[in-house]
Amino acid sequence: MNVAVLTGGVGGARFVRGLVDATDPAGITAIGNVGDDLEVLGLYVSPDLDSVLYALADLNDEERGWGRAGETWNALETVDDLDGEAWFRLGDRDLGLHLVRTQALQAGTSLSDVTARLARSLGVEASILPATDDRLRTWIRTEDGELTFQDWFVRRGHREEVAGVRFEGAEAARPAPGVLQALEEADVILFAPSNPFVSIGPILAVAEIREALEARTVPAVAVSPLIGGRAIRGPADRMLARLGGGTAPAQVADCYKGLIDVLVFDEEDVDGAAGVEALGVRPVVTKTLMVDAAARRRLAETALSAASETRVPAAATSGARHSSRP
Repeated sequence: MNVAVLTGGVGGARFVRGLVDATDPAGITAIGNVGDDLEVLGLYVSPDLDSVLYALADLNDEERGWGRAGETWNALETVDDLDGEAWFRLGDRDLGLHLVRTQALQAGTSLSDVTARLARSLGVEASILPATDDRLRTWIRTEDGELTFQDWFVRRGHREEVAGVRFEGAEAARPAPGVLQALEEADVILFAPSNPFVSIGPILAVAEIREALEARTVPAVAVSPLIGGRAIRGPADRMLARLGGGTAPAQVADCYKGLIDVLVFDEEDVDGAAGVEALGVRPVVTKTLMVDAAARRRLAETALSAASETRVPAAATSGARHSSRP
């Protein structure tokens, strides 16, 4: 089975890890968000791609939810002692990966090629692709002006309310090599339980990716990142309330209108099933909290099962876009 999964953030990485346990990893292609990418101390950092790499290589820190397990912080402490910028936490082991990536990029290697190289070196069987090799950056609009995503999310602790989201470079961005092929050859397309606006949104901002999803002939299943209308971590619930008009499952489904056939969401939100159906999306209710490896696998299996029970038209009908939708 060929599975293409759009992913970003901690929840996305955990879901992809469950997917690898649920089906043949050789058939999985994870298409990752690059809107969060940034340069730190001269190094190119791709947080969401790295989270998937570490999760699939069994190197991720489960407790923190990001970075590598068994991490040390000597380099960062030295940077801080020297009054350098230490607000974005990079551990010593993590720095090694960023050094290798940055060197390769500076030598002319594309982001997709260096990501594939890193995956091979870490023994990852699934394919991991950036949505685009082109520069695409997420900006957050607040009442006090625009902030880069990492400035808002990490440095400021996402305190400011979000008035809008902008994807710099999206107009010119092309899908990375292999992305459209993965979508075209997929038997199932999945949307991980990631923030629809700042994790999946940058992927959908690449026009050819959105068009491929609109023209799909295979089932597309999204998993909601909310439980009881709340995010497990991060600002997804606040952003949905502010930009999407609420935190019910229907608001999540509406973010992906015309792009999905099924929405999987938690049993705490079962009262929202009718709202999802009203949008022409089939609701599937289950436990979605990924507390351990078994729970991650069960959620992935539920999404795959939902896809197998779903038929789509010869070409899916595209949905109208509006300003609040990613």
